[in-house]
Amino acid sequence: MTTVTHEHVLAAARRIAGHVLRTPVIQISPGLWLKLELLQHAGSFKVRGAFNRILSAGELPDSGVIAASGGNHGLAVAFAARALGVRAEIYVPEVTSPVKVDGLRALGAHIVQTGAIYSEAADAAAKRAAETGALSVHAYDQAEVVAGQGTTGLELVEQVGAAPDGAPDPAQGAALDTAQGAALDTVLVAVGGGGFAAGITLGTAGSTPGSGPKIVAVEPERIPTLNAALQAGEPVQVEVGGVGADALGASKIGGLAFEVLSGPRVESVLVTDEAIVSARRTLWERHRLAAEHAGAAAYAALLSGAYQPEPGERVAVVVCGSNTDPATLTTS
Repeated sequence: MTTVTHEHVLAAARRIAGHVLRTPVIQISPGLWLKLELLQHAGSFKVRGAFNRILSAGELPDSGVIAASGGNHGLAVAFAARALGVRAEIYVPEVTSPVKVDGLRALGAHIVQTGAIYSEAADAAAKRAAETGALSVHAYDQAEVVAGQGTTGLELVEQVGAAPDGAPDPAQGAALDTAQGAALDTVLVAVGGGGFAAGITLGTAGSTPGSGPKIVAVEPERIPTLNAALQAGEPVQVEVGGVGADALGASKIGGLAFEVLSGPRVESVLVTDEAIVSARRTLWERHRLAAEHAGAAAYAALLSGAYQPEPGERVAVVVCGSNTDPATLTTS
């Protein structure tokens, strides 16, 4: 298995610079920030990994790229492919929201909707890739994808960590000094297949092994891929259901992600569907942020008390996706 490191994240930042947005961070109360990755191209962080994977591949076959997705990854791959002039074929499960399917269609992707859950769509996509030779862009378990997602962490540390004047931009490849990130104690991030949380863990790492902010990996109780793996000591299959199933619907944590997220900086937290729904509504009503359920999962851990910061703890929450039907923001 390929090991992904902080240096891979720095290389990804150089590679995708100019293709992705540097998303804003807002402070909503003393010691609490939101990283607004829901404002990223295609509505989520996923474009970071998609661009890094495609740009790392060199010359592509005429069949282009292929991906399986709960929706957001497919949108990201379709966006990156269109930007780079590449054909995209996207497999999505039947539970994928109509908003995401419409978005894929608008981006010019060839869409195949098959399987009850993500893993079934992924199996179909893998079979198709073997037939056509298209470049497979995995939703979470590829080194280039994990490294690309980790660039979110690089940005977050720089934005919240009170970097000194003239500090280098991580997009230019310079490592962040540990002292620059000392202001940030904890990052809350949602987990599906784990690529995003693993990337952020690597992207926020300090200059010495094991250093950097604590990572609180938040999952719906009904899809505990990381939590179950940590208890078992290895990735295991879990049932998939609930409000986060379309975007956090992996039935097994990725191997690369498990390698990173089983480290000492990571704490696993579970939240109920009710907490996710409430957090999503709060993001809209208080901050006018139109997050999807998966995008609100990390914030749900704070609001519900599933994660309780210590007094004075400086916390950042990543709001990671906005591909949702706005009509449901106050109702479900």
